[in-house]
Amino acid sequence: MIPMVDLKAELELLKEPIFNALKEVLESGQYILGSKGKELEKQIASYVGATYGIGVGNGTDALYLALRALDIGPGDEIITTPFTFFATAEVIAQVGATPVFVDIEKETYNMDPLKIKEKITDNTKAIIVVHLYGQSAKMKEIMKVAKEFNLKVIEDACQAIGTEYDGKRVGTIGDIGCFSFFPSKNLGAYGDAGMVVTNDKSLYEKVSTLRNHGSQIKYIHSTIGVNSRLDEFQAAILLIKLKYLDVFLHKRKEIAKKYTLELNSLLKAPSIIENREHTFHQYCIELDERDQLATFLQKNDISSAIYYPIPLHLQEAFNYLNYHKGDFPIAEIAASKILALPIYPTMTFEKQDKIISMIKKFIERKDQK
Repeated sequence: MIPMVDLKAELELLKEPIFNALKEVLESGQYILGSKGKELEKQIASYVGATYGIGVGNGTDALYLALRALDIGPGDEIITTPFTFFATAEVIAQVGATPVFVDIEKETYNMDPLKIKEKITDNTKAIIVVHLYGQSAKMKEIMKVAKEFNLKVIEDACQAIGTEYDGKRVGTIGDIGCFSFFPSKNLGAYGDAGMVVTNDKSLYEKVSTLRNHGSQIKYIHSTIGVNSRLDEFQAAILLIKLKYLDVFLHKRKEIAKKYTLELNSLLKAPSIIENREHTFHQYCIELDERDQLATFLQKNDISSAIYYPIPLHLQEAFNYLNYHKGDFPIAEIAASKILALPIYPTMTFEKQDKIISMIKKFIERKDQK
């Protein structure tokens, strides 16, 4: 079976330095808020071009803590996209605010800036923009709207570390940026881990305090916080893998380029828009016979996945928002047609050729009917 991502093959490449790094942590006796975590914060901030980095438990916590640091709570409205992982809107509800959705761009699946203004009210406090699948959202236009209406911008860059927009890496364009290091991400830990980045010292201090039970000094608590600290084992692993990130991103782009070259005439392949880079956390195609193709690939020992089958406005958990089917038609169409193909840095040409061959065979059979 060709998997969606092959973490075992990646480990084989990096086993010796990673095992050595884990041994260092064990021998140090430091497991929480130690030197590895501090070094990772420094290196991630430098890599993306931010002044500060704060290691946290996971990408969801990164988003939650960003909202808390911006003093967002009950009565506030936060504009975001309905076509993303559940956590993006979940954290808005967790702080007591209200998610307000806007539809997406047909070509990139990211938030459509032209639809933001109509959703802004006196209660709107911020925009959570998602750089979906590894492609940058239209940040220039989004930041222009935010500035006009004095809104904060949180970048959900959980799928897009290393992605650039107009020469600047995402996560540093808005007020605060959030990254996930879930194992399958382009920079993945071997467990849960996340990072908040910002250029604002005040936000840095707030997130640092909130992630550690509202405390900067042991047993002295200035606010109600949470327990969300990136541990030393994950930091050690990520420090090793960060050295190879740009090489791995380049390989992802090469695999994506080959997919597009071979498949673009047969179905809708990902679009790369000017000034907006794509680092292909996922390579998503679109076709009417999505479910049939997924079944066909599975029968031929090829994995695929749907990111995401139900837009957030149609999720049962958000019934209280009173959205209905048809409210965000582009997101709904994408959810019914999109399919992610396997993509990972260690993928061989032979495996990719098999995937492409099977998709072509499926299309040919369909056309003959």
